[in-house]
Amino acid sequence: MHAAIRTFVMPEHWPAFARGMLAYGSAEAVTRIVRLGAILVVARQISPSMLGTAALALSVFELVRVLTNVGIGQRIIRANDEELSAICNAAARLFWIVCLNVAGAQLVIAAIAKFAFGLSDVAMMLAALCAVYLFMPAGLVQIFLAMRAQRMGATARVAAAQNIADCALTVALAVAWPSPWAIVLPKLLTAPLWLVLARRAYEWSPDHTAGHAPLSAFSSFGPAILASELLTAARLHCDKLLVGALLGTEALGLYYFAFNAGLGITQSLVTASNLVLFPHLATMGGEELEREFRRAFVTGLGVVVPLVAAQALLAPVYVPIVFGDSWVEATPYLSLLACAAIPLFIAALLGARFRALGTPYAETMLMAITTPVALLGVSLGAQFSLMAACIGFCAGLAFVLIPAAALPFLPSRPIRPVIAKGDQ
Repeated sequence: MHAAIRTFVMPEHWPAFARGMLAYGSAEAVTRIVRLGAILVVARQISPSMLGTAALALSVFELVRVLTNVGIGQRIIRANDEELSAICNAAARLFWIVCLNVAGAQLVIAAIAKFAFGLSDVAMMLAALCAVYLFMPAGLVQIFLAMRAQRMGATARVAAAQNIADCALTVALAVAWPSPWAIVLPKLLTAPLWLVLARRAYEWSPDHTAGHAPLSAFSSFGPAILASELLTAARLHCDKLLVGALLGTEALGLYYFAFNAGLGITQSLVTASNLVLFPHLATMGGEELEREFRRAFVTGLGVVVPLVAAQALLAPVYVPIVFGDSWVEATPYLSLLACAAIPLFIAALLGARFRALGTPYAETMLMAITTPVALLGVSLGAQFSLMAACIGFCAGLAFVLIPAAALPFLPSRPIRPVIAKGDQ
């Protein structure tokens, strides 16, 4: 598996952002081959209603998991060399505290789902997925240290290996046990694999002589990052909860399929662009940072826009061939939701820029506007049809994020990061 991902040798003279994106892109290409086969099997084994139940459980899980993103990893990336050991020591302890508290919160939500709403299956799935948080803390410091060192090939291989294992387990379970659990359970079963690979990606152990950084060292990023991540997760997952509540479980199954099939490849590129660009920009300041951001922005759009256009326009051709006739009904929804990748890409790059500038609250403000507008579009559209809900979601994103994309290109005075490496 790892050998297949390593076969593409990245030119060392390429810019760091391009090499990072190439690392994630080549890993994603391998993953997509496996994921395509998994979707093919799942689409024929799992009914829309089963998929809707799994979508509900996974949407809640992803929303809760966002609570672990409290800016600890971002602080590791932006730490200077002198404070790094103390920051990592404190981060390792904080990751355990945060993950255990999030697991407790998810158990409470599972109980509410069972006793208040009668969703026994969803409650059991959420309770089982709590075990994921027991694996995360022991590997997160290593992952963020690898990102800080811009070893994107290593982190890309970790993600690809876990995703491939997830797909393989999903296929096996879908054939042997067609049920919502076939989609949910692999998230838990692949957690040990992620931990092993994460610890291999970057060798680190606590330096007890360095002590622990105070909690105040994380305060500049923590609240802003958590708020931004919560708003982003709400935008990406609450739309499914709204569709399920307003249009029913079967409509949710169609929407969930269209969302994942339509945004599968491009959403991976969107996520990768933020992961790659932030550590790259964090080493810069002033006009150099802005110049590198503009270059990454234009380069990324040159890849994302043609990919989105091809995915949307060719959907009527490949959906019945790849996924089967039972999913032809989802074709127009897939084409529409694929277009959401363009504003989502803009949001990811703007977020990386704000974090690198040391102004994460600017990202929070942008997400605080984007999320309600996008979800309002879904809610209003769902009053009429699933098609209108898809249009509303895409229109809401575009209404806010496309104008926001013009701001970094307007003439302005260079901005220096608030916390630059070596300044402390």
